Amino acid sequence: MRLNLGRTLAWTALIVFLVLTILPFYWMIRTAITPAGDIFTDSTNLLPAHPTMINFWRVLGLVDDATARKAGGSGAHINFLRYTLNSTIYALSIAAVQTFCCAMAGYAFARLRFPGRDLVFGVLIAALMVPPIFTLLPNFTLVKNLGLIDTFAGMVAPNLLMTPFAVFFLRQFFLSVPREVEEAATIDGAGRWGIFWRVVMPMSRGPLLTIALTTAVWAWKDFLWPLLVGRGEPTRVLTVALGVFRQQSPDTQPDWTGLMAASALSVVPVVLVLVFLGKRLVQSLNFTGIK
Repeated sequence: MRLNLGRTLAWTALIVFLVLTILPFYWMIRTAITPAGDIFTDSTNLLPAHPTMINFWRVLGLVDDATARKAGGSGAHINFLRYTLNSTIYALSIAAVQTFCCAMAGYAFARLRFPGRDLVFGVLIAALMVPPIFTLLPNFTLVKNLGLIDTFAGMVAPNLLMTPFAVFFLRQFFLSVPREVEEAATIDGAGRWGIFWRVVMPMSRGPLLTIALTTAVWAWKDFLWPLLVGRGEPTRVLTVALGVFRQQSPDTQPDWTGLMAASALSVVPVVLVLVFLGKRLVQSLNFTGIK
């Protein structure tokens, strides 16, 4: 097989980007299994000289304070199951409701005829250029005035219904759905809602899964808004809990080994979702969605 310069350069670039992408995750795992006393003295080797799982056990609170402090920790731990449940509720609520609402909006922009449709869609697309930080203070003031601080309702409210990108993405797909399929459903007696729910939605599983997964992953790693609204223990999500854990170290420097162990644990649910649904996600990026 003859070597092609362009192909070789492309594969080289891909390998470089792959290594740069994986390197932070590798270093996180390496630090997590490194004893606290070796984190600076054993930082030049690819693998730690004395790997241990004690950092995971003490972060989860599975060892007593004396053992945790002996291992180099501060005695702080994370209620991992509670915060994982909170993050799951937060991420799945936003992903499910937002995907459904964006699907309805995208279908309306693609198929329904109403006055000002193109103007409304243009305004919606223009909203993509508005930085989210601009809406942070108004949203917080509104949630506070409604008395929804420290509630899941207040946490999910600003992002529950739609995002401009999801509406645009689904509208583009719905435009590619053959009109003949909808016309056949109309002849069979289906109304507009029946066509959307029983015909178009099953044909759109790929794009819907793409939007749902990307939205869920974004919500899972969201930090600033849950920090502002979900301050209390009952609504604290995993990303905020990691920040609290970092601040609980009484030393002049953070508990890096414990923090990396906690970060590795927080990534596990997302990795499992991508492992089981990643193939469908890749297939859906072909933008057909019709099997």
